[in-house]
Amino acid sequence: MCSFVATCHSERGQESLFDPRDSNIVMFLRLITDSVTRRPRRKLLTIAALALGMAVVTAALSVSLDVGDRLSQEFRSLGANLVVTPQADSLPLEIGGVDYRPANSGAYLPESDLPKIKSVFWHNNIIGFAPVLEVRIASSTPQFSPASAAFLRQSASGDATLVGTWSSHSLPLSDGNSFLTGASQTRPWWRVKGDWFQDDASECIVGSRFASRNSLSIGSPLILAGPTGDQGVALKVTGILESGGAEDDSVIAPLSIVQAYLGKPGLYRKLYVSALTKPEDDFARRNPKTMTSDEFERWSCSPYVSSIAYSIQQVLPGSDVRVIHRIADGEGQILTRVRSLLWLVTLAALLAAALAVGASSAASVIERRSELALMKALGAGSTTVGFLLAAEQLLLAFVGGTIGYTLGLFLARIVGTKIFGVAPAPSLLVLGVILALAILVTLLGSALPLRRATRCEPAPILRGE
Repeated sequence: MCSFVATCHSERGQESLFDPRDSNIVMFLRLITDSVTRRPRRKLLTIAALALGMAVVTAALSVSLDVGDRLSQEFRSLGANLVVTPQADSLPLEIGGVDYRPANSGAYLPESDLPKIKSVFWHNNIIGFAPVLEVRIASSTPQFSPASAAFLRQSASGDATLVGTWSSHSLPLSDGNSFLTGASQTRPWWRVKGDWFQDDASECIVGSRFASRNSLSIGSPLILAGPTGDQGVALKVTGILESGGAEDDSVIAPLSIVQAYLGKPGLYRKLYVSALTKPEDDFARRNPKTMTSDEFERWSCSPYVSSIAYSIQQVLPGSDVRVIHRIADGEGQILTRVRSLLWLVTLAALLAAALAVGASSAASVIERRSELALMKALGAGSTTVGFLLAAEQLLLAFVGGTIGYTLGLFLARIVGTKIFGVAPAPSLLVLGVILALAILVTLLGSALPLRRATRCEPAPILRGE
């Protein structure tokens, strides 16, 4: 008798350990699974619509997040976007983004300050710079010239320009590292037939028109005549330059040689800087002197071309850093238009996916009217029915979003490779955004059909009315 009672108490104890809510959850999951497996056609259409829409959104977002850096790197092929000159130059005179101010021939900047540029906050965005020292020269090739050498002499009314700069210069930095920079980074569009000169050699490159006018070719000698007409520095032509600009009438030589020729050791007149920047907006164009401390910190911590120019000017005493607006403004306009187009494509894809999900959801609710009416007749409330249908849609959103993200990565790879030559890297942030957008689009698209399903009256439907 005692053992029977103990057994009964044991069975009652086991029954009390069973939570009825677990049974409800299991039944709820069975209903969702049964609904998905019994009507696969409608569910597959919903998943397909979501997958296609999310694939387009994934590709657009991936390219949009990457397009700023890619376009900024592509724009650097246009050359420098900043120019540094001595503050002692005349007052600014800019028309249409072109600087027409005359240069003060007595103003120079010290070459020894250049390593400080790589110590500014945005030093990693500065990909290259090259100092320049220029002088007008007259050229001639006398008949008695050895090996048809061309003679150059300084002349304010000369027919060419002697330009001293770096070709590929290793600049020692204060942290013990070195930075390789020169005209090859700031003037990447220059096409040199032959080789660039070595910065520590008596070599030069000449413009194509200058070479044609003086019958010069690769290997020809050039003579920099001294101020009294005596023979000065002999240079060897290593390349013919084609730039399509004024440089085609120039002789480009190592900076140190031109400094010695002009008697300006360690000095330069201009510095061209190429930096990766963020397109400027109205906030970026504000005068930093009128900003509050918080605004100035925000402005300084953004890679605007103006904020980088300001930071460079702080480390180069006596300098004036100006933006080359023709390049900077072009970057901003093109990037804004590309991003606007990508956002437009994204919104169109989301709208199309929402409409497709709404149509599929409405058709599914109509097919299941009898089933839903029977559920409500058996005691299921509107909240339970709505929650069941919403859970089904969320499951479809997760599956469609995951498939769409996978397809979108392949599409982004194709677009990125075709346009920029490099595919954008996969991002967990984009995956999270895609899943969230898939859920949002699914709920918004199916909101009206689900609302009608929860408000249906079971009696007329079961009577066949």
